[in-house]
Amino acid sequence: MKNLKNKKWLLSSRPVGMVNEGNFEFLEEDVTDIKDGEFLIKNLYLSFDPAQRGWMEDRKSYVPPVGIGEVMRAGSVGQVIESNNPDFNVGDKVQGTFGWQEYAISNGEGILNATVLPDGASLTAPLSIFGITGLTAYFGLLDVGKPKEGETVLVSGAAGSTGSIAAQIAKIKGCRVIGVAGGAEKCKWLTEEVKIDAAIDYKKANLSEVLPELCPEGIDVVFDNVGGEFLNTALTVINQGARLAICGAISGYNNETPAPGPSNYMSLIIQRARMEGFIVLDYMDKFPEAIGELMQWESEGKIIYQEDIQEGIENAPETLLRLYTGKNKGKQLLKIADPE
Repeated sequence: MKNLKNKKWLLSSRPVGMVNEGNFEFLEEDVTDIKDGEFLIKNLYLSFDPAQRGWMEDRKSYVPPVGIGEVMRAGSVGQVIESNNPDFNVGDKVQGTFGWQEYAISNGEGILNATVLPDGASLTAPLSIFGITGLTAYFGLLDVGKPKEGETVLVSGAAGSTGSIAAQIAKIKGCRVIGVAGGAEKCKWLTEEVKIDAAIDYKKANLSEVLPELCPEGIDVVFDNVGGEFLNTALTVINQGARLAICGAISGYNNETPAPGPSNYMSLIIQRARMEGFIVLDYMDKFPEAIGELMQWESEGKIIYQEDIQEGIENAPETLLRLYTGKNKGKQLLKIADPE
């Protein structure tokens, strides 16, 4: 489109320690013309996830790292405003990986893949409860954790976008659920709104003392988003045959040197327990089934969720940092524009 400018953030350097705005470069460039088979997307909302810190590292992972000089990768919802692709019409709302920029050009495939959202669909839920966030909780808890009615489930990062959904699914399955979160406000939300059985404020409580008190009969399932000392402590209270679903380790994502592994790993042998990492992308063929069940639970009031929405493309780095400083309340999003 003529005279259309695109503001975007590029990854300019690999972070050492805590990621900061200096790792990115802010540019404004002309939007180029689209080719046959392509369409132009106006970004409306960007998703911010702890995994983005790992994507900045130059190391082998489940997806290629973001290259230096490339637009910072992020899931997003946008609107098609120009199209030379018969599968994507002007006005369509689409979900994809369009990055930290106001406009993106896609052919619907590869890293800039796109999926058309149904008419009337929420513009934010596909990035939170019905997106990777909710799906990660769903498959990590049910396929890896395999909770049984009456068991005790421990969730770290329980007030976060993924942890809170995992905790509520555990309640739906008839489990006793203990959540760990940072701050009295988050813990109050977990017990009063999410209605889990107990919440521990890790900023004040001593986990090694509180967990045995709250779980005198041990823990059967651990859904871990944090790693570090939490995981090490959780290993001391697991039951025989426990399952530990390792979703993430946000406590160490910004460390300059790798954190030491859990010293209490012998508990896995003694208790004949299983600790397993997982990546939600391995379940893509089952996404429709899971989304359907999540939608049903949400419509029945069995699952609630929070969205923390900041505004303005210029605030993308600051919005990412909210994840690592604990400022976010629920799913972290950034609003870029309103739909046309």
